[in-house]
Amino acid sequence: MVQKYQSPIRVYKQPFELVMEAYERRFPTCHLIPMFVDSEVLEETESEDGSMHQVQRRCKLDVDAPRLLKRIAGVDYVYFSQENTLNKRERTLHIESHNETFSNRVIIHELCSYSAHPENEDWTCFEQSASLDIKSFFGFESTVEKMAMKQYASSIKKGKEIIEFYLNQLEEEGISHVPRWTPSLDAPSSSVTTKPVCATPKLLHLELPVTPAVSIPVSTDANDCEIANAINNDATQNDATSNDANSQPDNLMENQTGTPDDKLDADYIKRYLGDLTPLQESCLIRLRQWLQESHKGKTLTLTPSSPSSPPFQIPKDEHILRFLRARDFNMEKAREILCQSLTWRKQHQVDYLLETWTSPQVLNDYYTGGWHHHDKEGRPLYILRLGQMDTKGLVRALGEESLLRHVLSINEEGLRRCEENTKVFGRPISCWTCLVDLEGLNMRHLWRPGVKALLRIIEVVEANYPETLGRLLILRAPRVFPVLWTLVSPFIDENTRKKFLIYAGNDYQGPGGLLDYIDKEVIPDFLGGECMCEVPEGGLVPKSLYRTAEELENEDISLWTETIYQSASVFKGAPHEVVIEIIDAASVITWDFDVCKGDVVFHLYHSKRAPQPPRKDPLVGQHSSITAPGGNNIQLIDKSWTLGLDYSMVESPLTCKEGESVQGSHVTRWPGFYILQWRFHTMPGSASTNLPRVDDVLASLQVSSHKCKVMYYTEVIGSEDFRGSMTSLESSHSGFSQLSHATSSSNHSQSSSMISR
Repeated sequence: MVQKYQSPIRVYKQPFELVMEAYERRFPTCHLIPMFVDSEVLEETESEDGSMHQVQRRCKLDVDAPRLLKRIAGVDYVYFSQENTLNKRERTLHIESHNETFSNRVIIHELCSYSAHPENEDWTCFEQSASLDIKSFFGFESTVEKMAMKQYASSIKKGKEIIEFYLNQLEEEGISHVPRWTPSLDAPSSSVTTKPVCATPKLLHLELPVTPAVSIPVSTDANDCEIANAINNDATQNDATSNDANSQPDNLMENQTGTPDDKLDADYIKRYLGDLTPLQESCLIRLRQWLQESHKGKTLTLTPSSPSSPPFQIPKDEHILRFLRARDFNMEKAREILCQSLTWRKQHQVDYLLETWTSPQVLNDYYTGGWHHHDKEGRPLYILRLGQMDTKGLVRALGEESLLRHVLSINEEGLRRCEENTKVFGRPISCWTCLVDLEGLNMRHLWRPGVKALLRIIEVVEANYPETLGRLLILRAPRVFPVLWTLVSPFIDENTRKKFLIYAGNDYQGPGGLLDYIDKEVIPDFLGGECMCEVPEGGLVPKSLYRTAEELENEDISLWTETIYQSASVFKGAPHEVVIEIIDAASVITWDFDVCKGDVVFHLYHSKRAPQPPRKDPLVGQHSSITAPGGNNIQLIDKSWTLGLDYSMVESPLTCKEGESVQGSHVTRWPGFYILQWRFHTMPGSASTNLPRVDDVLASLQVSSHKCKVMYYTEVIGSEDFRGSMTSLESSHSGFSQLSHATSSSNHSQSSSMISR
């Protein structure tokens, strides 16, 4: 597997020319890089006007690897090729490096770049990327890869010292300014001359280069890295340093938040996300970039009745980082659970929950939880008096769905409060503290439907809000608590369970208790403090507010079907179809759907007459339809209809893989009835034989019971309003939503459909 690294933007708060002067002082030797043995300049060229300077060199490194590994490999030194391109006119330095030694077994490629800051010409930006692919290495592939990545990460940190050392040296010598390059009036600007190769190289760069990964930088750390260290277990040091002492103004940082087209910078990460290792930074940047590419060109208005509503967006950096932490920065695992969560948020419009959800009065009166100041670390503090809560009464009066939605609104509010506290306290705050008071807990809280509702809430929260709980303080746990804990704990992630602190009786008042985590001034009055707490005291919910099972079932359905998306099953031989009647010919039909299970083929047909299914099902509502066993599968095209005679195809078929998100539109040319169809995708056999291919058989095994599932939304827009609603007239799909085997291969948006006749 290819290992990749991408740095954030790092900034030296010195001009580009001064940084280049410090950079050149590293050569021909540098005591800060003891593993660098020698270098040979192969070719050096310079334009006649002096604006372009190119150097190609061969670097010799004494690899810090076990003697046994060196003997097996048969080498004492490792050689790298490096090409530096300095453009004084544009104020950029690009460095590209790759290994010569073992190049048929190991492929190392690194790009680094220095450039003038786009918003402050007196600062210098640095960034880098690298890739490592060990194809074979005498049976030590896995060991070498792990050692290489560890050494590479350490060399990135060590490399920050190098440029900073020489910048300080220049300052001690009284050199604080290096004039910019200016063109000579009589010198040509295009021709390039080749200089003789010097015996002692003038320039030597042991770091390895980087190309920009996203787009606009604002940062304060500069970092060079050397790929040699990576693969060869080398501790070779890089040549970037950052000036962390002076951070940029907060308003510059905040401009980064919510701007997915911008690059992340090192200062922003440290200020708003925390101290991350170089490899953790790389995981964050790469996952964020993957989301940008996957979602590129997919922006659309989610609420059909309000075209001014905000478009669906990728999550904030803090949210992406939580999923990475939940999977120990394993990119593939984090991407899988993040994409599943994004599909869930999209389906239920969770991004708009705080604006759209209003708690029923019974929750305001009897739900014994609420926000209360913050703990000693600045984390928002949520207090839940579970022992005083009538869980049975709340479930009977509201149902599971209302309770779940209320808990989700609490979590969304917690995320918002974390962002606010991050700004207030000037340090990253990504989680909150929860204090649960169990005084009053008894056997009535173990009512089976109540426990079932609790387990479901835990399951949803664990899947969609990982790493949001910083600490859980459980106070006054009674004797019945172990029974409840036995039921609940298996559903809680192990890392989350480690954050639980449980106190029985009045133990929380002693050493190691509540005062260690919460300031005395904010301890609630019911726990012996002096702070008035506005959390409701609870009590029994009046039975007059209880609802029947039928009422709760109907209300639960209405709560979660408020989403504009609908779900449908697609069976083999039973496609799902939606009919749209068009009155004005110049209209635009738009669609947005996720393939949650299986592979489907999407079609769009036109008919001058309305579909007349052979039988009518009153349960479906106003649509006449043929329903398949799935209940939410509707067929509208009569089997007696002939394609090309009774109806015609107006869009080319679009094959969509499991896990893909598809958005598109069709400009209607004629009035009539348009039918959107999702059909089960049958794997084609090999072209040269009637037997199916092995890949097709394996893929077909992943779809159980010949059933697919899609989640879709359609809307008809007047052509004059279309431009503001969606960004493209073409269908496109990506691996943005629920993840499957297709997700990792769908890294780029693809245009897959054509405008109709």
